[in-house]
Amino acid sequence: MLEFEWIWALYALPLPLLALLLPSKKQGQQAALRVPSLTAGIETTQTHKGTNKLKLLLAAIAWILLVIATARPQWLGEPVSIPAEGRDLMIAVDLSGSMKIDDMQVNGRQVDRLSMIKFVLSDFIQRRVGDRLGLILFADTAYLQAPLTYDRETVDQLLKESLIGLVGEQTAIGDAIGLAIKRFEAREESNKVLVLLTDGQNTAGNITPEQANELAVNNGVTIYTIGVGADKMLVQSFFGNRQVNPSQDLDEDMLTEIATSTGGQYFRARDAQSLQQIYATLDELEPIARESKQMRPLKALYFYPLGLALLITVLMALWPLLKQFTQFIVNQNKHLTEGKQ
Repeated sequence: MLEFEWIWALYALPLPLLALLLPSKKQGQQAALRVPSLTAGIETTQTHKGTNKLKLLLAAIAWILLVIATARPQWLGEPVSIPAEGRDLMIAVDLSGSMKIDDMQVNGRQVDRLSMIKFVLSDFIQRRVGDRLGLILFADTAYLQAPLTYDRETVDQLLKESLIGLVGEQTAIGDAIGLAIKRFEAREESNKVLVLLTDGQNTAGNITPEQANELAVNNGVTIYTIGVGADKMLVQSFFGNRQVNPSQDLDEDMLTEIATSTGGQYFRARDAQSLQQIYATLDELEPIARESKQMRPLKALYFYPLGLALLITVLMALWPLLKQFTQFIVNQNKHLTEGKQ
């Protein structure tokens, strides 16, 4: 919707008409003071009648545009909802070497564990409207890939660009939790939630999961842990196909203890469907922030009429020079033509 911030400035539009009320100059009277004017040289002679009308029209348009620019036109966009109270939700994803095990299926295609997590987690990220999301990647140690932000598209893109082995081959679960707690420290008035996805046990890092768990309890961080990996998988061997458990290294007792002691829950994701159900459950346990306030984006438009008025003024100022230059070219051509004759 278009509106004017200083709409009272539009009352200045008829001001140039006041010049008509000024007394006309008497014949033979000399002006006591010469003042430059936009209408200087505009006499109603039959020869220049068309040109003078054009100049008057341009001057009128320039004045109207200047007054409109002074009134500060602006465009109000459609109302945008702002969450009254959101939550900080950090997502920690395991990139250790075991995440390359292809015991998952997505759309009927066999994929590794990380590919399945990316596929399902992308939809979960897009649904978290109103929450600040962050992304931690961990293996030998933990790295903050995306700080807490409302920009869900960037978090999703950074997750899609992550690669197995990017930060090593081992699993530093304690470091991932500790890094998340550190990023939460500056936020006091917020629900601090960490969703940790891993397929193994803690094998690296500077702090143990027990120490990180104690820090989480003391700082009021709720942790939801998700163990990723299938229970059964067929592998080829010298003696034919045999069934193995690809998730035998998963430390479910440790993940359960971390979740329950911080007020969260432990989930088991054996396939893409179960992981989708886990994220739906998380939406219920940690509801998306309700939208209670609205704002309308504002875009200033005054520079458009201002720039157009400036362009018209410059053209009017250059008009005599252009006219003289054109007459000069015509005269030169005329002299050259006469000289050849």
